Amino acid sequence: MTLEELVACDNAAQKMQTVSAAVEELLVAAQLQDRLTVGVYESAKLMNVDPDSVVLCLLAIDEEEEDDIALQIHFTLIQSFCCENDIDIVRVSGMQRLAQLLGEPAETQGTTEARDLHCLLVTNPHTDTWKSHGLVEVASYCEESRGNNQWFPTSPSRSAETPPGIGNLLRKTQNHINI
Repeated sequence: MTLEELVACDNAAQKMQTVSAAVEELLVAAQLQDRLTVGVYESAKLMNVDPDSVVLCLLAIDEEEEDDIALQIHFTLIQSFCCENDIDIVRVSGMQRLAQLLGEPAETQGTTEARDLHCLLVTNPHTDTWKSHGLVEVASYCEESRGNNQWFPTSPSRSAETPPGIGNLLRKTQNHINI
C-alpha cells in the first residue's frame, strides 16, 4: 500500500467519524425540537402529505435484519420516493445505539413493544429556517456520495477498536453508516 493510499484511508475513516457524529448531533437536535418522525408507516404518511418539509431520511437496519423481505420492500419504496422528491437518504446500522440515542427505555429495547426505528425523517417546516451543523455536514456527505455514484450513503460499521456511537454505526458499504 502506498503512502497516498494510506492517507486516503485515514481521511475516509476520519470523514466517516465526522459524519457519524453529525448524524448523532442531528438526531438529538431534531428530536428535541420535534422535527423527527419515527417509524416506516409514520414516515410514509408524512412524505405523502408534505414531502417538501422532509430534509433527511435515515433508514436503519442491522445485519441480522438484512434478509427481511418486507422491510427491504419498504426501504425500496421509501428510497424511490426520496429520490423523486430530492430528499437526502442515509442508511445506518446499529439499532441498539440508535434506540439509546433517541432515549428509548432500556426495558423496551429489543422487544416488540419498542418504537419502529427503521425509518427516521428529519423535517424542516416551511415557516422556519432551522440551521443545524449536523444537518449541513450530513447533507454535504450525501451530496459528495451522489457525486461518487453512491445514491444511498451509509456509514462505517463499528469495530472492536472504536468506541460506541452513531459514528461507529455508519459503515461504508454501499453508503451505509453504522451508528
